[in-house]
Amino acid sequence: MSSVVTISDTEFPNEVLSADQPVLVYFWASWCGPCRLMSPVMDWAANQYGDRLKVVKMEIDPNPESVAQCKVEGVPALRLFKDGQLVESIEGAMSKQKVEEFLGAGLN
Repeated sequence: MSSVVTISDTEFPNEVLSADQPVLVYFWASWCGPCRLMSPVMDWAANQYGDRLKVVKMEIDPNPESVAQCKVEGVPALRLFKDGQLVESIEGAMSKQKVEEFLGAGLN
């Protein structure tokens, strides 16, 4: 069973850009209502795709470098990286089904 790992700007290059498997980065904020709805979906994604995907989350306010690098304009936001490159990007609250479609497109 995989779990969502919380990272910061200093860990971003190693945990995301140098990862040996695809990485889903979940950007969120403590003041964001829709982000609270997304949290269980991220736990589900980590469990469902843990064998082929790492799921990390970053709070936007204390991590401005990664937010700027990933061009996050609103939260919740998802960024999918493969081999250190951004391959898929989406913003806004979404259902488990929508996350599944997003990951399906990016992982295949």
